[in-house]
Amino acid sequence: MIALHLIARDLRLSLRQGSDAATVLMFFVLAVVMFPLGVGPEPNILARISAGVIWVMALFAALLSLERLFLADAEDGSLDQLALTPLPLEFVVLAKVAAHWLTTGLPLLLAAPVLGLLLGMEASGLGVLVLALLLGTPVLSLVGAIGAALTLGARRGGVLLPLLILPLYVPVLIFGVSAIDAAIAGLPPRPHLLILGGLLLAALPLAPWATAAALRQALD
Repeated sequence: MIALHLIARDLRLSLRQGSDAATVLMFFVLAVVMFPLGVGPEPNILARISAGVIWVMALFAALLSLERLFLADAEDGSLDQLALTPLPLEFVVLAKVAAHWLTTGLPLLLAAPVLGLLLGMEASGLGVLVLALLLGTPVLSLVGAIGAALTLGARRGGVLLPLLILPLYVPVLIFGVSAIDAAIAGLPPRPHLLILGGLLLAALPLAPWATAAALRQALD
């Protein structure tokens, strides 16, 4: 129950401010739209790179709001209060990550098929694109939370965060793009999607535990 209240609280704060979620979505859309202007309007080229472009831009878009995942609560003292609640800190982290995904990952997921059509992605890859993002974007939020906790209070946290997190995003990127490419090529995307699902199942218990340990260190 406390976790649900935390999710609702973070969603209300995000909707009230609106800037972070809107910035992430606008960056994602504008960055993808810029690619046809940069590489040219050749449909075959755009279709061939569409999966990679969408996934890479989704990674960078997810990074934009990660720095403030715990920063606002740390600045106003809410994080100290949350650490003292009966709810284990790991569940607090999981609730905040869920709210982060709902405000950033879900809009990216909804916008991705439209951008895929814009880049000329074949219809056979669009469904797999949505499914791959559905499995992969929660991993981005979970793993990103570790980096946000490790850089909490650091003077150059915004610079350190991408350096810490981007290497950990590489497996998600590889198998997310591979699933779409396999579907477009007429091959079964299931093995790649299963690996993405395995990454999500591994991140669900491990990421909150690691994030909570980093937060405890930052609060001491």
